Amino acid sequence: MVRIAVIDSDPLRFVGFRALLSAESDFELESVALSEIGAKGAAADLVLLGSHPGKSVIDVLTIVKALRPGLNVIVTGYDLNDAGILKAISAGAKGCVDEAASVGEFVRAIRTVLTGSVWAPRRVLSMFVDQACRSSEHDVFAERRPFTSREKEVLGMLVGGCSNKEIAAPLGIQERTVKAHVAKLFRKVGVSNRITLSVYATTHSLCASRAD
Repeated sequence: MVRIAVIDSDPLRFVGFRALLSAESDFELESVALSEIGAKGAAADLVLLGSHPGKSVIDVLTIVKALRPGLNVIVTGYDLNDAGILKAISAGAKGCVDEAASVGEFVRAIRTVLTGSVWAPRRVLSMFVDQACRSSEHDVFAERRPFTSREKEVLGMLVGGCSNKEIAAPLGIQERTVKAHVAKLFRKVGVSNRITLSVYATTHSLCASRAD
């Protein structure tokens, strides 16, 4: 089962999400208060994060990520603009979906994020990578060294959401070797985390894209 925690100040939104996703037999939704995410939400695989009066979505996202650093979070809301989506992804969200989106888009977003990828409009992902690269010490687009065949294998599995252990086993190498390859990929691309690396690989056609 895919355990989904809905964190939203309006209980009717939980009812709406449950009805919207009812056709997915492997989805199990639960309404969780923001203050409970550290304990009650401990078993959740993913969070659908909605609005909270008096707090910005970034404030709420920061609280969730502080309590559960590795938790997959999809920000939901009405009229999400590019700037808001970019801020949310930069703050650690793995996806952003407008509440007016179709059922199919919600399902694809959830399943894509659960594989370790990021769900957002491609133009926003490009902005995210550009922002990350501008903050790096060099121009990675002009100076990026080519990847080795092994690094490409590691990158492909990383973008697919695999952990270092899951990458190491089929490649017949040690986890520490995978960690070294990932560190080299960070340096070559000029980023500092796996999300930015995954987005870079997606927006530069090093792997299949997920969202338009």
